[in-house]
Amino acid sequence: MKPNVLITLPLGKAFEQKLAERYTIASDQNAKKGVDAVVTVGTMIADKAYFDSMPDLKLICCFGSGYEGIDVKAAEAHGVKVANTVGANASTVADFAVALLLASIRKVVTGDQLTRAGKWRGENPAPLLFARGLTGRKIGIVGMGAIGRKIAERLSAFEAEIGYHNRSKKDVSYSCFETPLELATWADVLVLAHRADETNRHMINAEVLEALGPTGHVVNISRGSAIDEDALIAALKNGTIAGAALDVFEDEPTPRTDLTTLPNIVVTPHIGGGTSEAIVAMGDTVIANLDAFFAGKPLPNPVTT
Repeated sequence: MKPNVLITLPLGKAFEQKLAERYTIASDQNAKKGVDAVVTVGTMIADKAYFDSMPDLKLICCFGSGYEGIDVKAAEAHGVKVANTVGANASTVADFAVALLLASIRKVVTGDQLTRAGKWRGENPAPLLFARGLTGRKIGIVGMGAIGRKIAERLSAFEAEIGYHNRSKKDVSYSCFETPLELATWADVLVLAHRADETNRHMINAEVLEALGPTGHVVNISRGSAIDEDALIAALKNGTIAGAALDVFEDEPTPRTDLTTLPNIVVTPHIGGGTSEAIVAMGDTVIANLDAFFAGKPLPNPVTT
C-alpha cells in the first residue's frame, strides 16, 4: 500500500496531482490514525500533544524553510522526522526583499499614490526627489543562510556594502557582527532573513532601532515575531528610523492597523516566496523528501535539533 499523506492546507492542484501519483492523500483533514506523513507549513503547531495524537506519523514535511511551530525535540522523541524545503525559494524571496527595500527608500508607494491622485509629486517633493539611493549604503543582513546569501549577492550589485549577523560565522567575504545591535550601529539598512524562533523573538527592539538611526530602514521577509511591533511603531512615528518594509507580521492574516496605516511603511501580505517557479520548486522538494524517506534513504532537507 502507498503511504498515507495528510496535506494540512491547499497547496495547489498541480502539486496535489503530482503527490497523488506516488501516495494516498488522506481525505479526512481530522485524520489521526493511519497517517504516515504530514505536509504542512512551519507555523503549524506540532507539540508533544500533537505527536501523541498521531500514533502512525513518521514524517513532517514543511512547505517552505520555516519550522518554528514544530517542536523538533518532541518529534525526535516520538520517532518522527522533520524536513523542509530550505533553498527552494531562496532566489524568489531575495528578489522580493530587494523590491521591498527599493520601494521603502525610494518612496515608490508614496509616488504611486500621489500620481494616481493627480498630485504629481505633492506639495513637498523633497522626500521623493532627494531620497538616498542604494549606492554606497551599508546593508546589514540578519541571517546568512540560503536567502541571506542571495540577498547579499543582489545588493552587492547595487554597489552597496554588506555586513551580516548570523548564529555562526559563515565563509563569506562580508563583515560579520556579533549581535544585531552591533550590526544596526554599523548599518544604514537592516534586512531580516534569519530563521525566526523563540530564541530571537523581538530581536529588533527599541535599542536596535535607535542604533539604526533616523535615515535607517528595516526590511522583514523572515517572520513577524522578529520585530517588537510596539517599538517599530514608535520609531516610525517619532523619526527614530526613516521607514520600514514588511512582508510578515506578528498577527497574520490581520496585522494591526496602527502599524499598516503609517505613512512611512510599505506592507505586503506574506507573498515573498509566492512565485510560480518557487511554488513548483518547493513542491518538488517536498516530494523529494517524501520519496527519500519512504525509500529508506537520507532526507535531502532534514531538520534537526
